[in-house]
Amino acid sequence: MAIKEEVYYEGGPHIGDLIINVLLAFTVICIPLTVGAITRALWLRYRITDRRISVTGGWMGRDRSDIIYSEIAKVVTVPRGLGAWGDMVLTLKDGSRLEMRSVPNFRTVYDYINQHLSERAKKVSGGLGSQK
Repeated sequence: MAIKEEVYYEGGPHIGDLIINVLLAFTVICIPLTVGAITRALWLRYRITDRRISVTGGWMGRDRSDIIYSEIAKVVTVPRGLGAWGDMVLTLKDGSRLEMRSVPNFRTVYDYINQHLSERAKKVSGGLGSQK
């Protein structure tokens, strides 16, 4: 019997990340950034529910990371794309980190994740753009 989860967000990275990096590809120096953006657009998927955060990525989308909220010790966000999307780094209690790049509507996603964190993790995370 499966446990029911309410899905808050399911999808890939923000399309603006891909568009900007493709435009930057006209300068030879930005080609590696463009390749990274194309790879993210093709194979990176986020699933944020009321129970966990799942990130599927890697080559051909073969790697998957599942994190429950009680494992998260700190969340740091960085706005990108004029604030339309942003990056998040989830630091776990064991010291490992999960990086979520080009998250659409990252402010509302951060608020949703923050609602599910422990009180201690909320205090350490601070607010948006915290660089502690």
